Amino acid sequence: MKNKNFFWIVYSDLMSNLFFIMLILFVVSVGFLQFQKSEIESEKTDLKDQITVHKNEKKEMENIQTALKTLDSTYFSFDKENFRYKMLVDLNFDYNDDNIYSSAISDNERRQVKEAGRLLYDKMNSLIKENPEIFYFLIIEGNTQRTTNNWLTIPDAGYRLSYKRALALFNFWKDNGIDFRKLAPNCEIILAGSGYFGLSREKNEQLNRRFTIQITSKWKLEK
Repeated sequence: MKNKNFFWIVYSDLMSNLFFIMLILFVVSVGFLQFQKSEIESEKTDLKDQITVHKNEKKEMENIQTALKTLDSTYFSFDKENFRYKMLVDLNFDYNDDNIYSSAISDNERRQVKEAGRLLYDKMNSLIKENPEIFYFLIIEGNTQRTTNNWLTIPDAGYRLSYKRALALFNFWKDNGIDFRKLAPNCEIILAGSGYFGLSREKNEQLNRRFTIQITSKWKLEK
């Protein structure tokens, strides 16, 4: 009889312990599920916020590109295929020369280049004032005309010459009071030379003495 009573006492204690264990597991599970639910809701909210921000950024970028397309067509042509601008003033540098003040370039051509730089500076300055949260890259790319097989035999010479021409243009603008460095920190100037290559080349090689202007933008990162 005593053995039977002892069994039921032990059995009762065991069931009580199992009950409390199950109760604890239930409470923990409910708490974990609630935590997961709140995390999912938080992620959904963050995703919605990010989508909204990206939509706003895209709209601003589109507005900027629309504004850039209003650059004076007398001096700039928009290359839709390569998404950049060509400066339409013909700068007939002497062969293998990067001197923008040489007699090969007329005073009228230099005047047009100066006016093109002023218009571009004013446009960039206006965009920065209207969109101070946007960071810009202004890429001035020089080109070099192909003659015979120079692009095959001395490709490096083309890169050096086209870069020097981009630098000559930048310095010409700066010497005439058009200093794009003043647009910092919202705009970074990059001088480049595509040599005998590049995407925006003309079929008529004599026209590949022009400069290409590329303006890209991105949202400034918060500090």
